[in-house]
Amino acid sequence: MSEPRKHWAGVGEAGTLLGMKSLLLAYRLFGRTGFRIILLPVMAYFYLTRTESRRASKAYLRRMLGQLPSERHTGLTPFRHFWCFGEILLDKLLVWMGHIRHEDVVFATPDAFAEVDRSRSGGIIIVSHLGNTEVCSALAHQLPDIAVTMLVYTRHAEKFNRLMKQANATAAINLMQVTDMSPATAMLLSERVAAGEYIVIAGDRTPVHGGGRTSKVNFLGDEAEFPQGAFILASLLRCPVYLMFCLKESGRYHLYLEWFSDQLSWPRKKRNEGLQQAAQDYADRLAEYCRRTPLQWFNFFPFWLADQDENPSPESECSRSNKHS
Repeated sequence: MSEPRKHWAGVGEAGTLLGMKSLLLAYRLFGRTGFRIILLPVMAYFYLTRTESRRASKAYLRRMLGQLPSERHTGLTPFRHFWCFGEILLDKLLVWMGHIRHEDVVFATPDAFAEVDRSRSGGIIIVSHLGNTEVCSALAHQLPDIAVTMLVYTRHAEKFNRLMKQANATAAINLMQVTDMSPATAMLLSERVAAGEYIVIAGDRTPVHGGGRTSKVNFLGDEAEFPQGAFILASLLRCPVYLMFCLKESGRYHLYLEWFSDQLSWPRKKRNEGLQQAAQDYADRLAEYCRRTPLQWFNFFPFWLADQDENPSPESECSRSNKHS
């Protein structure tokens, strides 16, 4: 009998701290060109040995091909997907090292950022695993009077996160480790939002412990499970909700901030229906940004329900060093 498929958070972290340090050293000595030379055999190894990750990439890109005009199909291959993930790893480290300059970041929706700066009302910002979520910390630098806390699940990526802290031990990014949303955690976050702080949480990862609240929604033309956690938290805190995406376009990081809701609140009898609609609305917006940069959504595990049925057995995946909850 085949072993039940593990939840993404339980999959082992691929690679070693030494390997990551070698890639970082190559960048420091030889720049991005040297980094890419070292990266090529590394990503080739992961591509050849991580069968489930490769299969998941193919499943995602197959759906993307159905979403894009034929002239954009060129280059949408699993290996290029892996390669883009490797390049983003370097970008993540550069953020923590303070090497991302102001001119490297484009605030693509200036009116939305200006509104957040004016209102100072606090709220929730829902991000995703599309692009480089670390660059979203640029919000705190662009708006220095705005306090931001990012909820993360990093135990599965201890090596990578340890390397980031070694790269810049003084990084002023407020991270909060969360495995479940206890009443004490909700109360703490409520106090922070009331003080005008913004809570950043990813909206495209199912609950860490499995069996949590999810909604089955249409994502890129097929049924997938999205977590309700961010929307439940927003309904508890009764605060504004925004979506933020960071895409690397033309060599620069483009930050997009969108209003999602002034307040998520539903009558008790319509709560499930409201959560379902919120999850679908979020999935629709994520799909739209995936269509802009299809190789930058990094979910290298069976994501759609149909794919999970076809892939019951787990294996370690290289993508686990890039997963925030």
